[in-house]
Amino acid sequence: MKGLVKKKYKEMNLYDLICTAQEDNYDALEELIRREQKNIYASFCYLGASKENISDLTQEALFRMTKNIKTLKNPKFFKSWLGQIITNLFYDELRKKQRVPDYVSIDTFWHNDEWNDDCALHVCDKDLKPDETTLGNELTDIIREMICKLPEHFRVVIILRELQGLSYDEIAKITNTNVGTVKSRISRARNKLQECLKPYIT
Repeated sequence: MKGLVKKKYKEMNLYDLICTAQEDNYDALEELIRREQKNIYASFCYLGASKENISDLTQEALFRMTKNIKTLKNPKFFKSWLGQIITNLFYDELRKKQRVPDYVSIDTFWHNDEWNDDCALHVCDKDLKPDETTLGNELTDIIREMICKLPEHFRVVIILRELQGLSYDEIAKITNTNVGTVKSRISRARNKLQECLKPYIT
């Protein structure tokens, strides 16, 4: 019986799952945690959080998510709400360490502020064939390393866009910038990443 109950929640769409979790339903909340924990962990990895703190940051993000889930008035905004929790924790860590993340300039690879939405960053390939696994893992490591070297304001927006799947409007609200700035930063970050990946994909 318990297995059937868990299957019920696994088959729920995200909106219904959140609504159910807000009614103090432990099974729904457990399923929500299961769905989000890997993505939260990956977000902190790509944001460049200290390796020794990533697990703790992930646990804290999940704790805040479960503790405050009832305060979310509209479940449709769950992703941006969670994105705000993640970015707040990341910036808190930076303030505690009183340091500025290491980065490389990408100005050399950028000549204007035109938005180009033709290119997209693919962080990982879930359908890799056996003979592609090694290359896929290598590319994932390289992408993660390149993202971690981006300036903080570029790194944050591309993580919110590519890993959290947020809209430009949602990212603009989280980062307190306008949509044009968000698009420009994402485009610049993508261009830099594509340039770095050319030797591996040509």
